[in-house]
Amino acid sequence: MNITATGGADGEAPDDVVHGHAQGSLAKLSVGAIGIVFGDIGTSPIYAFRETFAGHHKLVPDALHVYGVLSLIFWSMMIIVSLKYVSIIMKADNKGEGGSLALLALINRSTTDTRKWAKGIVLLGVFATALFYGDSMITPAISVLSAVEGLTTVQPAFEPFVVPTAIAILIGLFLIQSRGTAKVGLLFGPIMLFYFVTLSVLGLIHIVDHPAVIYQALNPFNAFFFFSEAPVRAFIALGSVVLAVTGAEALYSDMGHFGRNPIRVSWLFFVLPALILNYMGQGAMLLSLPPAQAITTVQNPFFFLAPEMLRLPLVLLATAATIIASQAVISGAFSVTQQAIQLGFMPRLRIIHTSKSAAGQIYIPAINWALMVMVLVLVINFRTSSNLAAAYGIAVTGAMFIDTLLIAVVLFTLWKWNRLLAGSLVTLFLIVDVAYFGANLLKVPVGGWFPLLVGFIAFTMLTTWARGRKLMMVRLEEESIPVTVFIKSARTSAVRVPGTAVFMTSSPVGVPHALLHNMKHNKVLHERILLLTVRIEDVPYVVTAKRLTTEDLGDGFYRLMLRYGFMEDIDVPAALSQMQGCGPRYKMMDTSFFLARQTLISSKHAGMAIWREKLFGWMLRNAESAMEFFKLPANRVVELGSQVEI
Repeated sequence: MNITATGGADGEAPDDVVHGHAQGSLAKLSVGAIGIVFGDIGTSPIYAFRETFAGHHKLVPDALHVYGVLSLIFWSMMIIVSLKYVSIIMKADNKGEGGSLALLALINRSTTDTRKWAKGIVLLGVFATALFYGDSMITPAISVLSAVEGLTTVQPAFEPFVVPTAIAILIGLFLIQSRGTAKVGLLFGPIMLFYFVTLSVLGLIHIVDHPAVIYQALNPFNAFFFFSEAPVRAFIALGSVVLAVTGAEALYSDMGHFGRNPIRVSWLFFVLPALILNYMGQGAMLLSLPPAQAITTVQNPFFFLAPEMLRLPLVLLATAATIIASQAVISGAFSVTQQAIQLGFMPRLRIIHTSKSAAGQIYIPAINWALMVMVLVLVINFRTSSNLAAAYGIAVTGAMFIDTLLIAVVLFTLWKWNRLLAGSLVTLFLIVDVAYFGANLLKVPVGGWFPLLVGFIAFTMLTTWARGRKLMMVRLEEESIPVTVFIKSARTSAVRVPGTAVFMTSSPVGVPHALLHNMKHNKVLHERILLLTVRIEDVPYVVTAKRLTTEDLGDGFYRLMLRYGFMEDIDVPAALSQMQGCGPRYKMMDTSFFLARQTLISSKHAGMAIWREKLFGWMLRNAESAMEFFKLPANRVVELGSQVEI
């Protein structure tokens, strides 16, 4: 099967890998992180506090509820973001890279497959990735809608234009993806810096009028008072409070672009204070108003923080921030998809690099257009950010819960922390995650089913591809013959012709099917035969010096192994141009690439259900050709077909 092979060469971390490409001064990287990493969580003040009071389960904006909600928001940020992600999970990098798949690869590389829970851990990591796709559809829709809805605080007559304006912005955002974000990205940092400064100033203006809110928000007992006074309402409110920490996983996922320290510095000394001040300001404003006016203001407290003359500029600034947040999520979907392809969970898709200098800037057309369609469907069907908030959160809390389970494996198995300390932390995280996930389950009937449906569909496709691919490789290996036997028979039965033939094979043993078919039908062999396997390691990057290994099999036959990290771009001709020790110097014009194209035949073998075999067959037919994926020149490629039963 002409796809990349997955897994490391051994069970330990290879010595020949390099870390992520975060380069530059701490200050420069910190500003860059503010522009990209914190867009999602940074735009939460636009709708999170509002939804807690004016959402589908309304709360009266009195002292008990305002202080209780502010306390929940503050301590959620401290426990989930600052402690769990920034202080602990970000230490679990896979050679500089983060994210659920990178964490999963780290665990797989550092533990043995004989453990009973190994398969379950893999499935959890894959499901967390699947949930991300649901989140990446809702985030642009709710972020842009919530910002554009601020127009109604400037002039209520603008309400009919909210949805069309949001749709226009989102369509424009997806249309420019193919051009890359390198130039636009230069503006992200300064805009978000100004945005977070604005959040702080707006919050401080109202905190001055009600300074008691500072102590009350930091007091954890106010959260307990809220639960003791109205436990059901407090539990339901958690489903909206969690919106304040959506985007926390982005800090971990984007670690490879900026590094651990810049993200930590940006969060602890700039973003976190700005967010807390803004939430406190919203609470202080409500408590400073008469009850009747507070109930009206809580419908959109973020924009009412600004004086009337500055409200329109605030709407424009918030819209810019939500566009940046949406851009970060879309780019994240591209990155996660690339990792999934390289690690063998998705078929090959066309990947376009939009920057010659930034390896992480990629564009995947299939993912871009699929996301655009689903985002527009969400906006058109839900129509308001409040309705979308009912669907938002369940995918995020599900992924957070899975991350806790994965980091528990790291703490106990890899790092071997003190069991009491590790157990206490994991217990704390599980209590918080289960509470938030449970509260969000209440949203399932009113929209929460959407991200779950997307997650289950994505999970089914990811696991079907991985399973089908494994079964196909087993079938092909069963039909293969030893290379030594083939070479001996070829000495007398084949005519050798000038040139080099490269036979792509996913298996580092046996004779490729394309070579067998070529021998069977053409009865000729080239003077030099290269059996080439591309292996994707479970680390992000492999150094160039260790990229290619060769083995002389005799009689002009050579076995080559190309190694890439799961974040790298694959370029077979470029790698072969550096080849040494395999006869004459490699020349493209003297080389032919032979690829095998398998056609799947569904069967009743004990492999997968028939419907999954058909799904795998459909994915196989629609995968990008190996020629494009490996960057092979079209005029040097020969494809030979075969049929395979799994």
